[in-house]
Amino acid sequence: MARNIRFGEYLQKVTVDTTSIGYEKLVPKPQLDAEGREIPRKPEKLQMSGGDIVNLLQPYLSVRFMEQARAVIPLAVFLALFQWLVLQRSVADATLIGAGLLAVMVGLMIFMEGLKLGLMPFGDIIGSNLPRKLPLPGVLTIALLLGIGVTYAEPAIGTLQVAGQIVDPEKAPYLYTMLNDRAGSTVLVVGIGVGIAAVLGTVRFLYDWSLKPLIYLTLLPVVLLTAFCSLDQDLKTVVGLAWDCGAVTTGPVTVPLVLALGIGVANSGGKGESQLSGFGIVTLASLFPIMAVLALAIFWKFTVPVDMILAEVAAKSAAAAAVSTPQWYEVSPGVEVKLGVQAIVPLVIFLMVVLFGILREKLPNAFIIVWGLFLAVVGMCVFNVGLTYGLAALGAQTGSLIPGAFVGIEAMPEAPLYPAALGIFLAAAFAWFLGYSATMAEPALNALGLTVQNLTNGAFKKSMLMYSVAIGVSTGIMLGVCKLIFDFNLLYILVPGYLAAIILTYLSTEEFVNVGWDSAGVTTGPVTVPLVLAMGLGFGEAVGALEGFGILAAASIAPIVAVLSLGVYVQWKTKKELAAASGEAA
Repeated sequence: MARNIRFGEYLQKVTVDTTSIGYEKLVPKPQLDAEGREIPRKPEKLQMSGGDIVNLLQPYLSVRFMEQARAVIPLAVFLALFQWLVLQRSVADATLIGAGLLAVMVGLMIFMEGLKLGLMPFGDIIGSNLPRKLPLPGVLTIALLLGIGVTYAEPAIGTLQVAGQIVDPEKAPYLYTMLNDRAGSTVLVVGIGVGIAAVLGTVRFLYDWSLKPLIYLTLLPVVLLTAFCSLDQDLKTVVGLAWDCGAVTTGPVTVPLVLALGIGVANSGGKGESQLSGFGIVTLASLFPIMAVLALAIFWKFTVPVDMILAEVAAKSAAAAAVSTPQWYEVSPGVEVKLGVQAIVPLVIFLMVVLFGILREKLPNAFIIVWGLFLAVVGMCVFNVGLTYGLAALGAQTGSLIPGAFVGIEAMPEAPLYPAALGIFLAAAFAWFLGYSATMAEPALNALGLTVQNLTNGAFKKSMLMYSVAIGVSTGIMLGVCKLIFDFNLLYILVPGYLAAIILTYLSTEEFVNVGWDSAGVTTGPVTVPLVLAMGLGFGEAVGALEGFGILAAASIAPIVAVLSLGVYVQWKTKKELAAASGEAA
């Protein structure tokens, strides 16, 4: 039996001589004045070496970096392996693309930190103080302008300008001009669409409106405009772009900032405790930009003749031919840095004007917020460089090579690599697995799953939502690729999809409607959108399609149908279980 040791003896055994470790140096003796009172010491400045700073920041930065790496690296590895194993092609310019992907991860890490520290506090402060300082029309005006501003700050919005470079003006003149000569107008009307959605979402939060009627009323003009453009020979190529714009706008800047403003207004009006708070804004911010782009295309159709567009293209080509072509390093990364500054700085100026000029409020923790704004600008610039040389380059390269599996293409003299049926199957399978892996890597999907699980008291589990959204997105991307392969109209996907969504919306409860329609927005992140869009454009160019848009549109409607269908099943199952329980109790 072990001998018992009294506590006092134990202390004597483990007591350490503090003088041997210089304890009096670590905690110096207090200094006393003439009357024996302790003299307060001035606080000493914390002295840290460079190594100490690295050790302090390393755990924090590694977690933030890994959040982005988990989304980027698996997709890049999947694309590279598919090229190597299936398409029998190594990745061209692998070093440059690898550096670009690293820039994407570092840029997103810095940008998201800047968003949290610098931009989000503005949304919280303005949202909570604006209703107390301004009447409702003034609040809604600020919401409209904020919606426009955040659109320019979206990381994925720059993808549209990259996409316009491969459009043939002879085959798709209005699509070309909306992405090149008149790209500024296109982004502006997309921002106006987001702004209108922010206004409507704010009013909805304030008065606790149901989302169902808003969906019906918004879809009606969208469908009519889509039908008009689809029947016009010059405008039908714009339909895919318009529907893809709905996915591009619901990113990491738009949703948090507009949502913070709307919920702040709702809380000030005493309506912020509803379970609906936080849902629906993504849906509206997706639908209104579609309507805006289609309306702009119709406007250009009646004001800008095709001959004028082709003349502008010819003049620009002649001017470019007269000037020596600059090297890539003479143009980039300067262009990307300029776009990054233009995206963030005007939004910050607008937020400061509202905060200081209209609300007359001070900026709490000013140093931290200014530091966050600096990080947002730097992160956006680094991300833009990575987007050009990493995500967009890799997606376009893989997309342009995939058709070689089933048809002859210029880039692969030995194509087709497989029989037509097998090659098309491999292309569709590639699109499906790309969509599935990209969706499951989205951090926002995990957050949405937890929220839904809590709101439904566990009836709609997080895993059920994640799998249904991922399967929906992957199926949508696969259908979008098939649209390019077989060259059928995008409406063959959108019309059945949205008819099913409307029927399921009618059958679903309000909670599932909010979650289902918002589920499409959480999947269109700053990594997925550029990659899928670049892949679609490269694919479309390789197979000779007029345009490569529409994949994101298909990837947006499919998860809505999947989640709403699962929600109807969960409702039916819950009612059945409750009926069985009540029968047993009786």
